[in-house]
Amino acid sequence: MFRRILVAALAVVSTVALAADKPVTGVPVQMVVTVAHHRLAAPRAFTRDDLIVTERYEPLPITGFIPLEGDRADLELFLLVDDCSSCDFGPKFDELRRFVSLQAATTAIGVAYIRNGALEVIENPTKDRERAVQALTAPSGTKAANPFEALRDLINGWPKNSSRHAVLMITNGIDPAVKDDLQDTSADRAVEAAERAGVIVYAVYHPSADYLTSDIYQIHSGQVHLAHVAYETGGEAYFLGPQPLPSLMPFLSDITDHLVNQYLVEFLAEPGVVTGFHPITVKSTAPDMELMAPEKVWVAAPTRNPAPRTREH
Repeated sequence: MFRRILVAALAVVSTVALAADKPVTGVPVQMVVTVAHHRLAAPRAFTRDDLIVTERYEPLPITGFIPLEGDRADLELFLLVDDCSSCDFGPKFDELRRFVSLQAATTAIGVAYIRNGALEVIENPTKDRERAVQALTAPSGTKAANPFEALRDLINGWPKNSSRHAVLMITNGIDPAVKDDLQDTSADRAVEAAERAGVIVYAVYHPSADYLTSDIYQIHSGQVHLAHVAYETGGEAYFLGPQPLPSLMPFLSDITDHLVNQYLVEFLAEPGVVTGFHPITVKSTAPDMELMAPEKVWVAAPTRNPAPRTREH
């Protein structure tokens, strides 16, 4: 009896040892995870053990966990302002300037505008606060046009480097050509560009001067698409109704809080047959902790060695 128990115990130990020695496989993928809403309560420490990443309910191995602070805090943040969002923007313009001046010294800020639906980059990301502030001008009220194509153009033209990339987008979110309240293919394309490039989008709704006479369903549709783009990329959208926000400052402060509570997470995704997007879920083991992360990640298919060529006779 004792011998059978001993043999069984040795078999279990051997199995555990073999499992521990088994190599962990997968495609390395990186993403930025945000711990949100520190302003509502004292922040608790966030560790690698608090994090669970899954794909189709299967946990994925986490191979890297780096707080983006200190010498790892470099960030490039583009302010993307829709020139049609001109309703009483004067006081908000001063708040936006203050937001720029309060960003960390490790943050480079760029300024771009959407004018008649086209992207116009005024200032590339710079750590010179004065240059960034001087590049800002209040919206003049150009004709509303698709804002999401301009967002995608900004992301696709953004040179890749080791810094985090984020966009603060101020717009009404309305594409006049879109009639569907719930679907906008240009917004979907912007989401895919952002997720593939690892860009987080924060969206602040601000209407045009004629919003009181605009179609309320179109305004609601624009807000829906803004929320879709923001949340799918790991960011957040801010609006209270069809009217302009009474002040941008509480929401700009929330964005600042998000940007200083981020982590670079690397995990091993299951390789697919072809390169493409994989849906993932990011959760915390702590019930009181809210995490924000992109809904999908770009995963490269494994490279295949070419078949050996046969010698011709």
